[in-house]
Order: sequence, then structure tokens, then C-alpha cells
Amino acid sequence: MRKALSAILATVAAGWMAVSLVIVLAAYVSASGHSSGSAASSTTTSSTTTSTAADELRLGYFANVTHASAVVGVAHGDFAKALGSTKLTTQLYNAGPAEMTALLGGQLDAAYVGPSSALSAFVTSHGQALRIVAGATTGGAELVVKPSIGSAADLKGKVLATPQKGNTQDVALRYWLKQNGLTANADGTGDVSVDPQDNATTLDQFKAGHIDGAWLPEPWASRMVLEAGAKVLVDERSLWPNGQFATTNLVVSTTFLNAHPDTVKALIDGQIAANQWITADPADAQKLVNDQLKALTGKALSAAEIQRAFTEQQVTDDPNASTLQASSDHAVAVSLLKKTDLHGIFDLTLLNTELAKDGLATASDGGLAAK
Repeated sequence: MRKALSAILATVAAGWMAVSLVIVLAAYVSASGHSSGSAASSTTTSSTTTSTAADELRLGYFANVTHASAVVGVAHGDFAKALGSTKLTTQLYNAGPAEMTALLGGQLDAAYVGPSSALSAFVTSHGQALRIVAGATTGGAELVVKPSIGSAADLKGKVLATPQKGNTQDVALRYWLKQNGLTANADGTGDVSVDPQDNATTLDQFKAGHIDGAWLPEPWASRMVLEAGAKVLVDERSLWPNGQFATTNLVVSTTFLNAHPDTVKALIDGQIAANQWITADPADAQKLVNDQLKALTGKALSAAEIQRAFTEQQVTDDPNASTLQASSDHAVAVSLLKKTDLHGIFDLTLLNTELAKDGLATASDGGLAAK
């Protein structure tokens, strides 16, 4: 099965399409799943009474400021301390769709990812593959464009980039264009051509004048502004009540969650510790994240870029669950997702238990826990 799964994953590596998730899902459903030491069960964490620590936890995340919880959790040692004897293995990704393909294919146990990508995997797997167990970041995404562009109307005939088709910023851009009377078809045609690509490529393409802007997470939006002279046309915070919306959440494979709730609890504990340190010591947190971005990508941000990126977002353990249905509706409206019942996508049992132990406010699941 592992050999068959590897072959399947190789066929979908060329791009993100809904059919690719279906193919990977077939392998996911038919395989027993990676459980790092014990068989999976069909129960949820609320009914699990015993568990063992996993031998290994395979975690995916991005080398982005919007993934500061993960970057700090790994580099500051918070995850390792909380996980104890469980080995932490990490893998970097550029965007959520590819990361969710890996999780569905059994290559990851947990991942930091945007809500749209998590939704796609949840819908494609008929609500079986994953659970959102915590938040990580709110804010930190902008539409940045050439200085000559002053309104949505000015974007007609222009080319804009996003990190990957179907990812959170891609959905946000396409939905915003639709709300402003502009078409952006999945094949790149329409009033505005949307060209999903690697974030580093986007920066180079903008500097060369080949694209007119992009909807990007931090630190890429800040790099576009400060390195390439772009201006902010839309700060996504302005589109949500109180400026709050989920940019990054922590998701876990349902198979792994059922088999190893103790390990998932430890991961959450590590994140809570990382976020508390980031909030209490932002200057050192910025330095650590910047050092890690250099180590992971080969390039550090300027002092102005890392400072700006941090001011555009906020780390949080709350997944802002109340905004998830809206995110789903937006993806449906631009034909990137089929409408589905989202009940069961959240399992905040472990998160709220650990938050309460630390005397912190618990998080709402927005009514989207399992019925």
C-alpha cells in the first residue's frame, strides 16, 4: 500500500486539482493509516479512554511569518519539550493544497495550514480525514499591487498571483474579485488572470513587471511592499468583523488523533507555550523567526520587513471558528469547493482542556463540532 500510495502521490505532484485529492483519498481510505505505534480506532477524542504516545509525529508547516507558532515551536524547543520521547519530524511546504495532499496520503500526521485548504481536504474526504484542533494565526494577508492601481476596476485585464490554486489567499482573491464584479476563471481566463505560483517566484515576477500584484500571506506581502515597491490595495482584515479571521490553523489526521490523543495534546501544549513566548517577548520572537527564515529559505528579512510582517498579524490558539463557514461559502461561490455540512471539522476538546489548565480563555467551535 505504501508503494502504491507513493505512486499515486507522484501523479498529483504536478498541480492541485480536486480530482487529485479524490485519488489520494482513495489510498487514504483503503490504507490503515500511519499511527506511529498503535492501530487507529473509529472513536473521537471525546470517547477515547486510553492511548499511547506516538513514536513519531510528522508535522508540516510553512517558512512564513503566518506560521510563527510552528516556526517558534520547532526552533525554540517548545514542541520537543512537550512531546518528550516522541520524535518530531518536520516538512516544509509553500502552500496548503500540496500540504493537505501529503496529509491525506499518510505522509503527515499534523499540519499548520490555512482554512480553505483544510476545508477542501475535509470536504473531499467526506468529513473523515482531519480535524482542526487549534488556531495559530489571525490576519497577515494582503492584496498588494502596482502603485498605478487604485481600485478593483483598475484590475481588469491584469495578472495577479496567489500561492497555489485553492489555497486560502487564492480563494480570498477570487471571491473579492467576484464581489467587485470581476471574473477570474479557474483556467486563468476572465477579467483578471489569476496565476498561482511559488511566493518567491511571485516576488521576482512582480519586480520584473510580469505580474501586476498578488494576494499573499506574511512575510511575502511585506516583501512586495518594501522590496518591490508594491502598495496595499486590500488588507484582508478590513473584510472581516473586528478584523478577525483565521489565516493558519493546526489540523491533525483523524487517524492519528484517535490513536494518539496524548501526543496531540502535547503538540497543543507546545504551541500554547510558543504563542505565550511570542506574545511576551515579541522582539526576541521576531529575531528567532527571522533567523529561522534565513536557515529554511536562505534569506533573512530586513528589520523593517520582519517588523511590518509581525504587525499585520497576531498569533492565537483560537481557530476563529465562527469565520470558517464564511470561508467555505466563499470557496463555493468561486467554484473551488462543493457545499457540504462542516459539522465535525473542529475537535477542540484537547485545546480547551489545556487552555483551562493554564487559566486561559477557552475557544468556541462555532457550532461545528461533531453532532
